[in-house]
Amino acid sequence: MKMINILYYIGALLLLLGAASRLFLPQHFAYIYSVGAVLFAVMQFITRVRSRSVAVRRLVRQQQLAGVLFIAAGVAMFALQHNEWMVLLACGAVVELYTAFRIPNELEKENR
Repeated sequence: MKMINILYYIGALLLLLGAASRLFLPQHFAYIYSVGAVLFAVMQFITRVRSRSVAVRRLVRQQQLAGVLFIAAGVAMFALQHNEWMVLLACGAVVELYTAFRIPNELEKENR
């Protein structure tokens, strides 16, 4: 389980570095971002939350959707010529942020 967390954080770091390095490494940023996005999304699909709550399962599916949006942003970096990938990245980031706060709250409610 610890290895999954380490890979999850490495993917998130590469995701962030890839998006931020667009200004400094314009020829390599898409590769860095894409590797991070795939690693991050795969770790989200592998990680299982053991909960009977329908709300938690829905939030986990939304989190997995955010991972797919991150991968789609990586594909858009290669396929499209302008900055359309930023829309997919922003949508994925909003969904990820929402679920990152809601899942712990729902798990805490369930444990009470």
